[in-house]
Amino acid sequence: MNLEITKYKKIRQAQANGARTIEDLKVMTDIVIENDEEAKEMEKVLKNACKCRNVSVEEVAQAVRNGADTLEKVTAATGAGADCDKCKGGVLQSIIKNRG
Repeated sequence: MNLEITKYKKIRQAQANGARTIEDLKVMTDIVIENDEEAKEMEKVLKNACKCRNVSVEEVAQAVRNGADTLEKVTAATGAGADCDKCKGGVLQSIIKNRG
């Protein structure tokens, strides 16, 4: 199952604003979760920081905790943001700002 593009974009925007869980999405967005399968798809998106390089939020958070305190350092450490740059302005910045 693939998420509707509008839901995917709302999840990514919420991620950029600090959402890390389904509960965060419920509070931060107007997304209606249709079923358990869709909730699982949303959780997958929430765990992923960079879709192009398949880099997890946890990998980026660990790099930040290890001293990668800029986008350039996060990209060097994880590869996240090295392709299309879409994650750089939102998700990666949020993880750096929150120090992991």
